[in-house]
Amino acid sequence: MTQQTFIITGAFFGMLAIIFGAFGAHALKKILSENQLKSFETGIKYQMYHAIVLLLLGFNFQFSTSAMYWCFTLGILLFSFSIYGLVLSDAKGKKLKFLGPITPIGGLLFVIGWLLLILKAINF
Repeated sequence: MTQQTFIITGAFFGMLAIIFGAFGAHALKKILSENQLKSFETGIKYQMYHAIVLLLLGFNFQFSTSAMYWCFTLGILLFSFSIYGLVLSDAKGKKLKFLGPITPIGGLLFVIGWLLLILKAINF
């Protein structure tokens, strides 16, 4: 895993969080319930938090590992994107229930990524 990969991935997910946030605030606000909108915003927040972590790790590459990269990247995809899919499919009346169990797997990957960062800092 390269420093450039961390930075590009973090910047990409950060950019998408802004796009999805604007989409949610404008286009989706009219079709989502308050609870659905809250869930959508949770996905965006966690995506942005972890995009920033990827950027910070990219700019402080001595603290980075490939395992951290994959935990945070797959965590974003499984956690945030499953929430987006659940909310949008529910709004259309055809909730993709199979996505429900995927969300906590993404959350677990976030936790493992943070644990790996702690262990790296301890052993630095």
